[in-house]
Amino acid sequence: MPAVGRFLVCVTVVGVAAVASSPMAWADFVPGGKGTGSETQVNGDRKDDEISASAGGVVFDRSKNGTGTSVGPVTSTTSWTPPACWYAPKYTPAQLKAYLEPIWAADSTGYEWDATQRDRYVNGHPYKDFNKDKTGKGYWWDSYVDEAFPPGWDKCTKPIFWVDKGDPPPADIENAVTPEVLGKLAYKEIRVPGTKVTLAPAGTTKVNLKTWAWLDGAAFKPVSVTASVPALGISATTTATPVSLKIDPGTADAETYPASGVCEIKNGQIGEPYAKGKANETPPCGVNYLRSSGDSSYPLKATITWKIHWTGTGVPGGNLPDGTFGATQDVTVQEIQSVNR
Repeated sequence: MPAVGRFLVCVTVVGVAAVASSPMAWADFVPGGKGTGSETQVNGDRKDDEISASAGGVVFDRSKNGTGTSVGPVTSTTSWTPPACWYAPKYTPAQLKAYLEPIWAADSTGYEWDATQRDRYVNGHPYKDFNKDKTGKGYWWDSYVDEAFPPGWDKCTKPIFWVDKGDPPPADIENAVTPEVLGKLAYKEIRVPGTKVTLAPAGTTKVNLKTWAWLDGAAFKPVSVTASVPALGISATTTATPVSLKIDPGTADAETYPASGVCEIKNGQIGEPYAKGKANETPPCGVNYLRSSGDSSYPLKATITWKIHWTGTGVPGGNLPDGTFGATQDVTVQEIQSVNR
């Protein structure tokens, strides 16, 4: 059934006009709808074998994430993005029956669609009586969606399907949760510290004066997020490790140290703090402005690159695209004043 048709059915069945105003609202009430990763929508009486919201959807442990007011998500250095929607356990046999039968009884979906659905889930083509004879031996899987609704959130259109406990999901269903998919979902939840660099001189520097730049190494340690599906007993941990700082001075009239502007992280240190007596030395990480900023300032941008890797239940894991996170700060550059006598 097309998405638009499902939307109209939902409004009729639920009978609440407000449902139509939110993709989240109507998706959670339609067969094959795009529920969120933290919710399980069920109608009817609760059953002893029902899936709880925390067991069926993806659960994130963010306790080892970056903290503070300046943290933010990384941006992939490639065109790759984490899955916008995925499939995971959502219903037991009793829950699916309680969910679908009221929709069919409302007689709002049309005889043909109702008959097709009954044939699929009740009449044995391929499932019989909602798989009640398999209660406790598996789950009905359905689609979930990233709550931010990024591009692609509506691409998980496979009908609700059954997976026995211990079996992998069908190979032809993209983004059905596996440890690898969980690792990709955890990528989006990574939060890393902000990147305001310390400069010497601070705030205001001079033309042709080597300005040292460094970051607090203690703030730039690996961070990680674990994604799991309790109903399946699988999880994956995605870890981001800082590897380099890139400085963009905000003007072409400047030199960076090193020339590439990329300061490698060494021994947990990003750059080197300026120390008295080093004014004539070239900083391992820094910038030299060749022209005054006049009455304004230059927008120096500091960007950290993070290597990202995942490991999961029963598998060694692998690398995901590097991520970056940066911040801009204003630097005022003045001419050196000389006095003629």
